[in-house]
Amino acid sequence: MNLQGKTAIITGSTSGIGLGIARAMAQAGADVVLNSFSDTEADHACAADIAAATGVSARYIQADMSKGDECRRLITQAGGCDILVNNAGIQHVAPIQDFDPAKWDAIIAINLSSAFHTTAAAVTGMRARGWGRIINLASAHGLTASPYKSAYVAAKHGIVGLTKTVGLETARDPITCNAICPGYVLTPLVEAQIPDTMKEYGMSREEVIDKVMLARQPSKQFATVEELGGTAVFLCSDAAAQITGTAISVDGGWTAQ
Repeated sequence: MNLQGKTAIITGSTSGIGLGIARAMAQAGADVVLNSFSDTEADHACAADIAAATGVSARYIQADMSKGDECRRLITQAGGCDILVNNAGIQHVAPIQDFDPAKWDAIIAINLSSAFHTTAAAVTGMRARGWGRIINLASAHGLTASPYKSAYVAAKHGIVGLTKTVGLETARDPITCNAICPGYVLTPLVEAQIPDTMKEYGMSREEVIDKVMLARQPSKQFATVEELGGTAVFLCSDAAAQITGTAISVDGGWTAQ
């Protein structure tokens, strides 16, 4: 798949799923804009590494996805957006009666409202250029629920609804909007949780993966960032031109149950 001449903006993309998608977009020939809330040498190095490995233009732009004006500034500052990947997200787990209201507000802002702001800022330019792809990273929790994750589940369900609405609004344009719904993905963040979970439950690494992390994932395998990157690149291809307003599960069968 050839995305040469396209610019892809990926929010929350200095690690994990976002970085995997940015690398896949660059490998397909797209120029990429990475993003996070910080502004460190390591952030800019992520972009430099992608540019060196693929030969595309890769930049890092700082923007706090909890703030609507900064979400919109990211799109403007990038100078063009053919592909928008709304990936930024955070998590907090607690019973609803104990759920910190500030955590609720932050999760809704970063996981849901940021996608509204970036999409609203990007879609006019996509229409003017006659092409666009919007990809929202939802979750299996955009289609089902788990206890103690009220804000995350609400935000991800909202992302799926936003995806459908934008897909309908752009259906007569050469623009598509889709959501990818991963199950458990083996990212550095997930990997770092394994030792603590082993101690908490008195389990081996293999038991934690099988009985805790992948308890609801029938394949008993993590999705990989490379698989998600490949899915995102496919959604940018001509073969996916009539796929819009859809939630695509990459969850090893989780939501089939």
